[in-house]
Amino acid sequence: MITADPRLDPKWPAWPASARPTLFVVIDTEEEFDWGAPFARDRRSVAHLRHVGAVQRLMRTYGITPIYVIDYPVATDPAGYEPLGELHDAGEATIGAHLHPWVTPPFDEPLDARHSYACNLDPKLEAAKLRITRDAIAERFGAAPKVYKAGRYGFDARTAALVEQLGFDVDTSINPAMDFSADGGPSFEAFDARPFWFGMSRRLLELPCTTALIGAAGRMRRVGRHAMRLAQAAVRVKVPAILSRLRILDRIMLSPEGFALAEMRRLTKALLARGVRTFTLSFHSPSIEPGHTPYVRTRADLSAFLKTLDDYFAFFFGTLNGATVPIGGFVSALRAEGLR
Repeated sequence: MITADPRLDPKWPAWPASARPTLFVVIDTEEEFDWGAPFARDRRSVAHLRHVGAVQRLMRTYGITPIYVIDYPVATDPAGYEPLGELHDAGEATIGAHLHPWVTPPFDEPLDARHSYACNLDPKLEAAKLRITRDAIAERFGAAPKVYKAGRYGFDARTAALVEQLGFDVDTSINPAMDFSADGGPSFEAFDARPFWFGMSRRLLELPCTTALIGAAGRMRRVGRHAMRLAQAAVRVKVPAILSRLRILDRIMLSPEGFALAEMRRLTKALLARGVRTFTLSFHSPSIEPGHTPYVRTRADLSAFLKTLDDYFAFFFGTLNGATVPIGGFVSALRAEGLR
């Protein structure tokens, strides 16, 4: 939640109304594991990254420089870092850091849902895990990563301070309108999809996930938030589905995982009308090979997944006349233009 804590208290740039919409793609690049099983330290395969070329060809078609936020298993396994290293060396990808505590040393925490959120770890342990991940990436790619995304969105004000101390420039951990507190995680219900400066020096940029409450009730943030809470409490009688069908209230994320093209377009148009000019599309790297995530179980699912991406990019860059830019250049331009 937004607090008076100076480590996370946001300062929103004064965005020009004439600014073109800008798209970023953030890929949570991680090991393959059973999403329905208990957390385990030995599930570390990253073999799916041999298929990264199919996704990268699509990115190349639209001039997108995706941000692969990679975790410790990816950064320490040649099956993970070698194909990404080729993309990085060619200037076709930005490499950031991603933290899954349960597969990142040191292993001094209980193996449970609460501690899968890095922000719930002992502060020294969270710092050690993130530092080890950062250093492993620096060793493999020749430079320390400047973009961070917490696994499972395990991010809070203390994490914000840590990210600043470790020399990152951008965080992409906040998922607006989402509340993970029932599982022991943070709540981001008070945030929206706008980027903002944060940290003690206000030099860090938060580039949140593009998630929002859409619909008649969603236009009134407080009403929409309370309505969604009530709807989730009444999930057994399908209240959220009814509200969505009637377009009274719908929570949509800009992602091909679990969201249809029509929903992604609807979200984008609604946020543009609200003055949002940056959009972050995200998904998990294991979805590039069938069988690893709930969203891509078959080859047909993978074809549909890639087509959704292709069709959305055509919509964003064609219909909306959108733009894209590498994240490093974007941050430098914001600072140079004084949008602080």
